[in-house]
This record gives sequence, C-alpha cells and structure tokens, in this order.
Amino acid sequence: MLGDTFSTSRLQKQLLLLNAVTGFVSAAAEASALDRCPDYVAKHAPLVWLHSEDRFMPSDLAAHVSNTVPKLDEQPISGLSSIELENLGYLNEHGGNAVALTSKEDPMTYPKWILGEAPDDSGRIHDSVPCAVILVEKSELDVDAFYFYFYSFNEGPNITQVLEPINHLVGDENLGSGMHFGNHVGDWEHNMVRFHNGTPVGVYYSQHVDGVGFKWDDKRINVTDGRPISYSGLGSHANYPAGGHQLHNAAMFDYCDEGKMWDPVQSAYFYRFNPDTVTITPIISPLKPSETEPAQNLTSWFDFTGHWGDKMYPDSDPRQETVPHFGLKRFNTGPNGPRFKHLVRKGLVRDHARKMGWEEWGVGIFMAWYPCCIRGWRLWRSAGILVVIVSAFVLAVIFGIRKLNSWRQRKSYTKLGEEDVAMNDLRRQEESLISSDSDSDDEDDYRRDRYEAMMRG
Repeated sequence: MLGDTFSTSRLQKQLLLLNAVTGFVSAAAEASALDRCPDYVAKHAPLVWLHSEDRFMPSDLAAHVSNTVPKLDEQPISGLSSIELENLGYLNEHGGNAVALTSKEDPMTYPKWILGEAPDDSGRIHDSVPCAVILVEKSELDVDAFYFYFYSFNEGPNITQVLEPINHLVGDENLGSGMHFGNHVGDWEHNMVRFHNGTPVGVYYSQHVDGVGFKWDDKRINVTDGRPISYSGLGSHANYPAGGHQLHNAAMFDYCDEGKMWDPVQSAYFYRFNPDTVTITPIISPLKPSETEPAQNLTSWFDFTGHWGDKMYPDSDPRQETVPHFGLKRFNTGPNGPRFKHLVRKGLVRDHARKMGWEEWGVGIFMAWYPCCIRGWRLWRSAGILVVIVSAFVLAVIFGIRKLNSWRQRKSYTKLGEEDVAMNDLRRQEESLISSDSDSDDEDDYRRDRYEAMMRG
C-alpha cells in the first residue's frame, strides 16, 4: 500500500515536470516563430529635436488620409469607397503616380489635422502614429532600419533663409513680407541606421532632395545613450546631425534648435521589407514584449504610388506665387511615400546621385566662388586677375600664330635637288648647239678653198 502511494506520488511529479518542460518548449517555439522587431532597432533608434518655433508637428497617417480627397487632374476620382490606410494602394488602379491626396480644407487656413501633434515631456506622442519603422535585411548580419517621420505640412524657407547675394536676386514685395516658398502638403522625412550583427555602424539623415551619411564613430554626429540625435529643420523637417544654421541646396539654410524632444519609435508602425516583391509585412514592436502578433495589419498605404499632398497649384490660383528669376513656386506638389526612398542601397546614401539642373549647378558654382573671389572688393581683384589671364592667353595665341607663319615661309625656300630639274635634257640641248656650230665652220672652210683654187686657175 505504501509502495503504491509512493509510486503514484512519483508519477504525479513526473507528469508535472513533463508539463512544465512541454510548456516551456511550446512557449520557446512560439516566441521563436513570432515575427518581432529586434530590440536593437529601438535601442539605437534616433531621437528628434523639433524646432522650438515649428508649428507643424508630426502628424497621424490615418488622420491625414481621412482629411484628403484623392484627385486626378485636379478632379475627384469618382466611384471610390472610403479611402483609408488599409486600402490606399487601391488608388494605383485609378491613375497611379498621377493621383494626389488633396486637402479637403484650404491648407492656408491651417486646420488642426495639418498642424499635427506635439510630443509630451517624455518625447511620446499619444494620439497619433506619425512614424513607420521599416527593416531592410541585407543579410543575416546586416540590417538597414529606416525610421520614417510624417508631417502633414512642409513649410519652405523665406527670404531670411537665402544667402547673400542670391537673396537680392529673388527678393520682391511678397518675399520681403516673409512669404515662404517651396511649401507642400504632406512631408516624408527619415533617418536610417545600419546595423551589423546588432551593432550600429552608420546613420543617414534625409535633407530635402538629398541626404548625408556618417559612420557611427564620426565625431560630427551626436549619440546619447546609444541613440543618434537628429535636429529637425524649422518648417522643412529636414534632418541634421547638429543644431544651428544648416546649409542646403548651395544658397539656403535651415534653422535647427532644441525645442521639443520627440521619440518616434514610441508611436510607430513596424515592418519588414521584401525587396523582391517591394512589399512590407507588419512585425511586432520591440517595445511591446508581451504581444504575440502585430498591433496592426496596415500595408496598403506603402503600396500607394501617388502623392501624399496637393498637386502644385496653377498660376491662376491666388495662393500660388513665383519667385523672380529662379521660377521657384510658393506651393509644390506633395511627395511620394517611403517606397520611393531608395530602401535598397549599397552605401549609407542612395546608390545613384541626384542629377542637378543647370540653374542649381550654376548657383552652386557661384556660391562656391562668392566668399573668396566675388564678395565686395574681392570682385575687383578677381576681375584684375581675370584680365591678366585673358590678356596673357591672347598674347600667347598671337605669338603662336606668328611663329607658325614664319616656319611656313622658311619651309617654302628649300634648295632644289638635282632630280627636281631635267639636267639630261639641258645637256643634250647644249651639245646640239655646239655640234651645229662646228658643222657651219667646216662648210665655210670648204667654200673658201674652192674660191682660192678658181682664182689660181
């Protein structure tokens, strides 16, 4: 009896141990099967300093879409059901890249949704999701993590952000009053952190139409507690590794300061990118370890190939203005989405450099020479040097032409060779003349002898 009791107790303990082991194995298997974003992506995610005077804060993606109307050729697309993040890609069948999410309200009235939401003191945004983190796995060890930030409005620069002397060329009454140019509804910006075996090795900052990349140990970037700091330009939201005045496009600059700190990954969607199909798959946030599945399944917005804001207003629109001499517009077309941001790249920056127009190229050359050679009295010095160089060049050309002509004249007076003259013909003519003279003398002697003989006879 005692033995049976002991055996039963032992069996129960073994069953309990087996259940515990089975549960552990099942949990481990389930955890390994979960598609979760690696912890290091959040641990080394950028922190963004928003400018203290920027009124256009990060914006909720869903709210932006719900406050716009899809338009094609400035006309609403008919026959559409409600357009949301989960079916935004459907618009590709109705015009693709030509479709523009157009504001229902005049953006110049600055409705609440276009102003976005400011983060709290901890850097968290509570009622909006303005960030999307997209992982691009280059290999088992190498991962590029793109941190996309969305704003419903981009406010371009005004005349105070244009360098001398270009500011005098573009200045007019409207610009002088503080009008901004290069505005557009919808604004996608981003940082990218490159990881090798979970360790950050580089970081990229998007800036207007370009961007710049740095190695992780570069002294020009700021890293706090393992997280790179990004300074957001006033209105433009371009990203820089430092504060202060930041030059871009050769002749303009952004204002950056430490206004409000924003921690984008606190309110973000997380995805994995498939470069073969150019699609994204939701994954679990690394900040929510207890979750067993992604909090959302929103992917169609990434497929959308159109514009996330109004098309450029025509010149007939009273809101539109043109910057003198350079043709820049007060309002531009809204941007395309993250699928167009060169997610697959070899280096930290895009593989193929952007092609500059001739005006931008010319301004860049001019501004590169302006500080040292054109500004103020330096212009006269440079003009004098240029005159000397041009004069020396002209004199060198004249001297060269004269030397060439002299050489050609000397070449024309060369000595004739014997083969250049018909010497044999001359000799025959001379011998013929000599022979003719000899025959004539003999005939005269003969006649004289006959005459003398007749006289004697």
